Amino acid sequence: MKKLTLTLCLATIIGISPIFAQEFRLGENGYFSNQGVDVMGFDDIYPEGHQGGVSLIMHGHRVATNGDIRLEPTPGQWQPVPKQRNRTLDPVANTITTQLSFPDSSRHLSGFNPMIYPDLLLDYTVTIKGEGGSVVITVDLDKPVPEKFLGKVGFNLELFPGSLFGKPWIMDQQTGIFPQQPNGPIRNEPSNHPYQADFKPDMRTSVEQIDGQSYNPIVADDIVSEPYAIGRCFTVCPDDPYRKYTIETKGSELMLYDGRMNHNNGWFVVRSEVPAGKTKEAIKWVITPHVVEDWLYTPIVQTPQVGYHPNQPKVAIIELDKRDTRQHKPALYRITAEGEKEVKTDQGKEWGQFLRYNYLKFDFSDIKEEGLYQVHYGDAASSIFRISKDIYDRGVWQPVLEYFLPVQMCHMRVNEKYRVWHDDCHLDDARMAPVNINHIDGYVQGPSTLTKYNPGDAVPGLNIGGWHDAGDFDLRIESQAGETYILSLAHEAFNIDYDVTTIDQTKRIAEIHEPDGKADILQQVENGALTVIGGYRALGRLYRGIICNDLRQYVLLGDAAAMTDNKNGNADDRRVFTENNPNRELTTAAQMAAASRVLKGFNDTLSVQALACARELFEVTEESVRSKSAKVHAATELYLTTEDQKYKDYLLKEQDFITQNIDRVGWFIARAEKKMNDINFTKAIHEALAGFKDELEKQGSATPYGIPYRPHIWGAGWDIQAFGYRHYFLHTAYPEIFGPEYIYNALNFVLGCHPGTNTASFTSGVGTISATVGYGLNRADWSYIPGGVISGTALIRPDFPELLRFPYLWQQVEYVMGGGSSHYMFLALAAQQLLNK
Repeated sequence: MKKLTLTLCLATIIGISPIFAQEFRLGENGYFSNQGVDVMGFDDIYPEGHQGGVSLIMHGHRVATNGDIRLEPTPGQWQPVPKQRNRTLDPVANTITTQLSFPDSSRHLSGFNPMIYPDLLLDYTVTIKGEGGSVVITVDLDKPVPEKFLGKVGFNLELFPGSLFGKPWIMDQQTGIFPQQPNGPIRNEPSNHPYQADFKPDMRTSVEQIDGQSYNPIVADDIVSEPYAIGRCFTVCPDDPYRKYTIETKGSELMLYDGRMNHNNGWFVVRSEVPAGKTKEAIKWVITPHVVEDWLYTPIVQTPQVGYHPNQPKVAIIELDKRDTRQHKPALYRITAEGEKEVKTDQGKEWGQFLRYNYLKFDFSDIKEEGLYQVHYGDAASSIFRISKDIYDRGVWQPVLEYFLPVQMCHMRVNEKYRVWHDDCHLDDARMAPVNINHIDGYVQGPSTLTKYNPGDAVPGLNIGGWHDAGDFDLRIESQAGETYILSLAHEAFNIDYDVTTIDQTKRIAEIHEPDGKADILQQVENGALTVIGGYRALGRLYRGIICNDLRQYVLLGDAAAMTDNKNGNADDRRVFTENNPNRELTTAAQMAAASRVLKGFNDTLSVQALACARELFEVTEESVRSKSAKVHAATELYLTTEDQKYKDYLLKEQDFITQNIDRVGWFIARAEKKMNDINFTKAIHEALAGFKDELEKQGSATPYGIPYRPHIWGAGWDIQAFGYRHYFLHTAYPEIFGPEYIYNALNFVLGCHPGTNTASFTSGVGTISATVGYGLNRADWSYIPGGVISGTALIRPDFPELLRFPYLWQQVEYVMGGGSSHYMFLALAAQQLLNK
């Protein structure tokens, strides 16, 4: 039988075409390559986000990741991950060797994703070696696995489910289809939970909240799916030469699991358990991807999915395989009722290499005739886009106000005609958090509540206003005050009088597409100020945030109203946390001072309260090296709101600090400088800004996208939007120094001009192709919220840009408050304003 299995495995590996000449070689970028297939080894550092261990990229798509020792068949983001100690590349031996160990005691019941580590001490080495057309993975342990952990310690490889639904697999003589949803049966097995380690005896955490009797994501290894198959040779997508690969085990059997059975955001998992008594070659796999001979990356033509204003610079960016020597002329076609008509073509301008690709730029800024267009490059083409003077007038920035902000509103029922986005929620906010606690998602309460309230006390006045943050439903002070601030500055800059929504704070109802005669943006500024000022007045200080009581609530998918019973004073109430954080407190002072300006005449009481809050925080908050920029920010906004001489004097006193940190403070000091009318101050600011301009140009020229852009694990869209938003204030204050190009380039990046195969607009529902699967309250339905802006294209280290269509990758498709959508809206409004002058 073993001989038959080996024969079948060999036949499957070479079934399409044997290519013995191809080899996986370790390159200078630190991974193995074989034409269009790459194998990364422990370069990524985010396993809880499905980025880590051994990863496989085939013909432009990441298909598998997180190849490493794990302590469960199908772990989620809350399960223990190893600590990586050393990684060595040996080009001569053609190996990547990595030393790792359990536990990582620094993550035991602490941090954003607290994990419960069992009392397992295990050092091991993973060696990846290129051998011809295969890579061989070997795991050596320092000692055998203790008996109580046999069956729990194994080598896992996670398979991306989004590209596998409906695709075939073969395991020895067994066959199957990857299912759209996880299917039973399930099995019970011993959990690691009874063997909790005590690595931090002085750290108190919410163990009572994560040790319940019902399902909890942090204790999710006791019920798992039965494997779909068990065998020795496993082939994925045998029918697809671009995604076919085979895993052969030289030791313990392979098992195919469905990780979605115990974690909705799980992936398919191939696993081999470490056998008893084994140390040397405890695991040995041979992975053989099918390599399509002479494959080249298909050129990707990137343009903004919305299009361009006639007066806007227009540059298509063409992304090319760095091995591609073919040359085509990019061409612009106008699409009419009669068909396509070429209107411009030229050689394009070679830009050079960025990440793993070469780039060509095609400038057609001289084309101003309105209409539908498309850029072609050989057989590749961009999405169809418009050139029109009204390009930003409808359905571009408006969905942020029209859909996203209302849907995210807390303490409200949100209706849209027949649809209820969510019922009124969290009316039982909130109880004072316990002290000396490391909660979830980065919430920590120190030895005191810092208020008159004791742990567990109900704090009145917190069940009004605010927006849910992404799909997590919490209210962080920086997201609430930050969102309020961006909207306030947008109202001041663009005087937005857009009304398509009814918002009734008294009845706690929002009705989408039911105008009420009030500017939606002012109602949203009010909504943010209500939670910030309500918390400040109730607690006598700012809250750090309001978050759910336990992890089961935290991972809720669906209606926010299902999280609690809306009845005060019981165990399901959310908790309110406080902190001493001068930087955050002074930043909030700045933001509330700005909100006070725009609320004047709309909600005068709240305007007065917001200004009082800002003044008090400015006076009582400790100034330190870390908080100095925030104090300058607060003084700036308070001066603009009050014209009080003491705030002007403070800014003049801090002239040296301001000029030395002009890259951080220049964008907001610009408005105050004009109003202060001090010759010496103005001269110093201008000189500092000239130097800053030179640095910006250097950073912007380092990428083909014409903006400062440093890819990292999280999608960079939010940072790029924030950069463009800040640049607007520099441009409008100092147009002789700063042009508007960075504003347009940042907006284009968000709308489709970004690296990788997926050129979708990051703004859901906006543009020809957009992110219609987002990490929001409806992510379990693979759906989206119009106007929500996802995090965007992320980096698979060291050089692979990726934006997957998958609702559970928060680092790529998450919606957030305090930036995200509001920064995008600001950019679109800025482009609309500047281009229509």
